[in-house]
Amino acid sequence: MKNTLQQLLDNCIEKGSDSDLSALEYILKGLEKKIDHKYSQYIDGLLHMERKIDREKKTCEITVPLNVVWNNSLDIVHGGITATLLDTVMGTVINAILPEGFGAVTNQLNIHYIAPGLGDTLTCKAEIIHHGSKTVVVSGEAFRSDGKKIAHATGTFFIIQK
Repeated sequence: MKNTLQQLLDNCIEKGSDSDLSALEYILKGLEKKIDHKYSQYIDGLLHMERKIDREKKTCEITVPLNVVWNNSLDIVHGGITATLLDTVMGTVINAILPEGFGAVTNQLNIHYIAPGLGDTLTCKAEIIHHGSKTVVVSGEAFRSDGKKIAHATGTFFIIQK
């Protein structure tokens, strides 16, 4: 396994453009943070997520630096990345307030894309708007670094026993 990985890395380093090498460095730094236990999940490390949770207000905020790795063919953040961030921030706020032994999983996610994802960072914010016994409804918003809202989302999450 290690030999195969080393060959892949050597090949990428030898043949990659400066842009390719920058993307590889970004991905490896995120993976390294996961390996070093600075992140609990691979997606957190790959996206370099910084989280702020306020359990009392039932809110969460996640900020990620933008990188060409996440861009689509129009050189803007791919909508799937924005969706992943919104789903993550909404799920995080729910899981932060659930009692031990319970978790939340996405049942439905609705996203309205408003503006292109450009700039240095994306910040997603989420707030619980309804907390029932079996489902939770959350509102989320994504903002680029100039403060412009790029997406609005709502999500319904099932509460499950782990």
